[in-house]
Amino acid sequence: MRAPELWRGIFRVTAGLFWLFFASQKWGGVDWMRPLIQHSPEVNPIPGLHEFLALVVAPNWFLFAVAQAIGETVVGVLLVLGLATRKVAVLGFLLALNLCLTVAFLTPDPGFRWLYYLALLVNAELVFAQPGWPALGKARFVPAWLRS
Repeated sequence: MRAPELWRGIFRVTAGLFWLFFASQKWGGVDWMRPLIQHSPEVNPIPGLHEFLALVVAPNWFLFAVAQAIGETVVGVLLVLGLATRKVAVLGFLLALNLCLTVAFLTPDPGFRWLYYLALLVNAELVFAQPGWPALGKARFVPAWLRS
């Protein structure tokens, strides 16, 4: 094993732990997300997305909150294990993009928004990087669709 393989593995596992941390905030319930989701259309400046948030997402906040929690959990677990890394990184990229285009506007501090933007960049890197070591996706017993 070379140092770059280990670094890529650490990077992937850390990104997975990031997603699991944020998913764990929702495992006890998603009611705390309701005011955030329902306030998001009021501050979102993106034409089209603003209307979608107001007409579709806000009234169905529970469905979208649970979907976000499930997505974050799946991404986190599979990244930590090193299974389907690139496919899961695409899902992580889409989840981060969702946060960048919606939740990031809820804070007036542009510096705080960079937390969401960095999550987007990390997942973009994982789409193109090898999974590193250790990764179950490299094992022969793993089905082809779960390999990186």
